[in-house]
Amino acid sequence: MLTFYISGCTPSDKEVVVKQLTFSPKGHMLHHNRVFSPDSKWIVFDGRNDETKIRYTKEIGIINIDTGEEIIIYSPSNSSIYGPGVGAASFSPINNEVIFIHGLLNANDKAPYDISRRTGVLVQIEQPNIPIFIDARDVTFPYTPGSLRGGTHSHCWSADGQLISFTYNDEFVEPNLRTVGVMFDRGKEVIVDQYAGNNDGKWYAAIVANVTSNPKLGSDDIDKAFDECWVGNNGYVNADGKRIPYAIAFQGNTKNKEGETITEIYVTDIDISLILQDSLAVGSIGERPRVAKGLNIRRVTRSEKGLAPVRHWLRSSPNGQYIYALAEDDNNLVQIIQCDINTGQIDYLTNNTFSIEYPFNLNAEGTKLAFIGNNNVYLLSLDNLEIQQLTNNPYDGNKIIGAPSFSPDGNTLVFNQFQKEKDKTFLQIMYVRLR
Repeated sequence: MLTFYISGCTPSDKEVVVKQLTFSPKGHMLHHNRVFSPDSKWIVFDGRNDETKIRYTKEIGIINIDTGEEIIIYSPSNSSIYGPGVGAASFSPINNEVIFIHGLLNANDKAPYDISRRTGVLVQIEQPNIPIFIDARDVTFPYTPGSLRGGTHSHCWSADGQLISFTYNDEFVEPNLRTVGVMFDRGKEVIVDQYAGNNDGKWYAAIVANVTSNPKLGSDDIDKAFDECWVGNNGYVNADGKRIPYAIAFQGNTKNKEGETITEIYVTDIDISLILQDSLAVGSIGERPRVAKGLNIRRVTRSEKGLAPVRHWLRSSPNGQYIYALAEDDNNLVQIIQCDINTGQIDYLTNNTFSIEYPFNLNAEGTKLAFIGNNNVYLLSLDNLEIQQLTNNPYDGNKIIGAPSFSPDGNTLVFNQFQKEKDKTFLQIMYVRLR
């Protein structure tokens, strides 16, 4: 059953002032999640001026929201046109450290930066330029349990900072079949062979969604798992009344009976003890790492059209009851939907006359969603479904891109917008004080 909630734009109770935070003549790309430090004072960015150019990007930086002080906290020492490349940085929710994509240290013309040749690297703000490799990469058989042999991407912290989710592409087996995984600190590093393309990892990594190149029509099989979120700040209560402390909701591309690709919502309940017990899940030669035995994976939605093709990451209510996503309405306009994690019930929360164009974000309280459409930034109140327009840009004006993000304290919203400087255009960080 689908329910539509009609909502419209309303004027702000006070004047909204949009300010530019960054001015240096370079890109300042914001990731889609946790761009603020835990104290809401610093914002992390990478040096891209084009979101497709991680391979060529050489800087991870932070900027102070109050003073505008800009500091580069990491830059690879061996950058070339082949990599390693860095980008897509996120702050830990509990510590002054960030994780980001890092290409392989031995990137060259034969093996440049690619979706299957990258890893997660952490840098502590107080110790800049000291990379800590979080997930281990092991391309020499027998593969070390807790390692991967491809590339991790789009790392997302759990609310308590104890786990990190990621998307994954294998190096050797069907590299284009993306899946999702998690990593966590088991108390000791994952040590692998010293070999070109290998690196030790501080945390233990595992895959939590199986994919296949040939999904059975009309089944729950998927050929792509992607763009996930953690469910709730402390997990969720399942249909049997049991609290699941950690769970990942992800998008899965399945095939309907007619052979059409439908993107649905899936959930994997995460049990660290089961992951550690199944050392064979790391896989063997000729196969990808697989999901550990005993992990519960289920399909949540069974819809006619599925989720929207606009790239976005799922978001969860703080209590884990609802998953928020994008889906097309009957007019093929992209709207925000709310999905009950246990029943799969989908409700449309917006009825805009335009399509939402980029990923959206939820504030820490779970009361407001920020999204972009018609080259403007909007706030959706989940209390009354009223929409407030925060910016007033012409559609053909300076382009806004990416996901607007709330500060942890809820006082500030930031977003990316291209700004012209003389004869060049740079991606800068803009911000709005919300209270």
